Amino acid sequence: MGKIICILFCLLIILSSSEAYKILAVLPIPSPSHGILGDNLVRHLLDAGHEVTYVTPFTSKQKNHTNLHIVDVDANHVIYEDGEDQLDFQQILDQKATVVDSPFLFWVLSNVADMTLSNPNVQKLMRDPQQKFDVIIVEYIFTDVFSALSAIYQCPFIWFSTIGPHWMVLNLVHGPLNPAYNTDFLQARIPPFQFLGRVEELWTQVKGLYRHKFDFYYEEERIYQNRIVPILQAQGKPVLDFNVIKYNASLLLGNSQVALGDAVPLPPNYKHIGGFHIDEVVKPLPENLQKIMDDAEHGVIYFSMGSNLKSKTMPNELKKGLLEVFGSLRQTVLWKFEENLLDRPKNVHILQWAPQQSILAHPNLVLFVTHGGLLSLTEAVYFGVPVIAIPVFSDQFLNANQAQHKGIGEQIDLSYNLDKDLKVTLDKILGDLPKYTARAKEVSAAYRDNPIKPGQELSFWVEHVVRTRGAPHLRSVALQVPLYQQAYLDLLAVLLAAAVGILLVVKKIVCLLTSKSKKLKKN
Repeated sequence: MGKIICILFCLLIILSSSEAYKILAVLPIPSPSHGILGDNLVRHLLDAGHEVTYVTPFTSKQKNHTNLHIVDVDANHVIYEDGEDQLDFQQILDQKATVVDSPFLFWVLSNVADMTLSNPNVQKLMRDPQQKFDVIIVEYIFTDVFSALSAIYQCPFIWFSTIGPHWMVLNLVHGPLNPAYNTDFLQARIPPFQFLGRVEELWTQVKGLYRHKFDFYYEEERIYQNRIVPILQAQGKPVLDFNVIKYNASLLLGNSQVALGDAVPLPPNYKHIGGFHIDEVVKPLPENLQKIMDDAEHGVIYFSMGSNLKSKTMPNELKKGLLEVFGSLRQTVLWKFEENLLDRPKNVHILQWAPQQSILAHPNLVLFVTHGGLLSLTEAVYFGVPVIAIPVFSDQFLNANQAQHKGIGEQIDLSYNLDKDLKVTLDKILGDLPKYTARAKEVSAAYRDNPIKPGQELSFWVEHVVRTRGAPHLRSVALQVPLYQQAYLDLLAVLLAAAVGILLVVKKIVCLLTSKSKKLKKN
């Protein structure tokens, strides 16, 4: 009896020590993949017992939960609807779409930020003096303006980056990464770089820092002054300089894992949580799909170009060519496509909706043909599946390069020759499938071998920031050192000044000696 009482007492102590916090999660990008990350981030926080206010454009997918409060920014979808041409197969093939351009990304996503902060539902939330939060988690969308939310709620905030470590967001918590071995995510290089590569990476960062300091800053300052400052003034809170606020993050959570990327030096307040969106228990396949995969004698190839790029906009000639390629294979092919395709071979099955994780987990799946999105690549690594990557925009080119570099697959360009290039690459991988599969399993083992699951790590660090009142002990001292001092430009200036001074003195001495010599000769 005494033991039972002791155990119950210990349990009570443990339960009483785990506090529930009020968390504001702002993930406003109206892209399905970002919605998946946002929903799962919130799910882990709710599972940990916290109360979450969730700013999201995907309200229809949310389930009722007593601790979940949705702030609807569904209106953000209009921005992506206006830019649908940028995600059209024909436009991309004809090179008319701006899919890998940093200024384009900034202006689109700063509009998302402005629309979010001006949304009546968000304005109502911000203007409510009764709203209090312990911590704010904000999705970094290539603009720093959401950091100003911390001024309203007077609490710590955490950046969440949906892609791997990159210099833009790390500049807010540490400083620019060394361009000698850190690539810009749009440059997509794999280190070590050649000389010209290092020069281009340096130029990319210098140009980017200039734009963020001058060109982009004025747009962010405008949004801050229009959407945030009036609320601070109305509530009698201090109006801080935007340049001060944006460098005040406590933590940076990255949708990354070192087994998928490069082992680069990172500050203590950067935490890898890549893969937190993957279900620990694989959901069962629909009955018809389960039978198709179970009966695939020679294995299954799964083909998906993601959720943003609509495959139905693919030119008919390319659809026909891909069907011919797939029809020539012994394997069963599952093609995620928005509409049914006529005259398809018997081994090709169209899926308008695909339970991707469950498909990748099936033992008969032998190959994943993907657009190279980070979620898809993470899932492929998690389940140990080789890939063929066909990158289209943003970080997909870097992801595809990493997959090829690590030996878990190959990549091909999206072009009018896609069907022919895919046939060559399929023959290459299927002809040496055991090698690619073994390498994929090795990377998968490294990825899974961690002391804590990504979802648990996410919750732990969010709670740690609250418990330690902003985790000041994790903040990088590099933020206190100006960039010119980090690069020793002041030392260079001193050395150059000393060299110039010495040259001037030597010149003066030479002139004096020369003039004296001339006088002696004259005498």
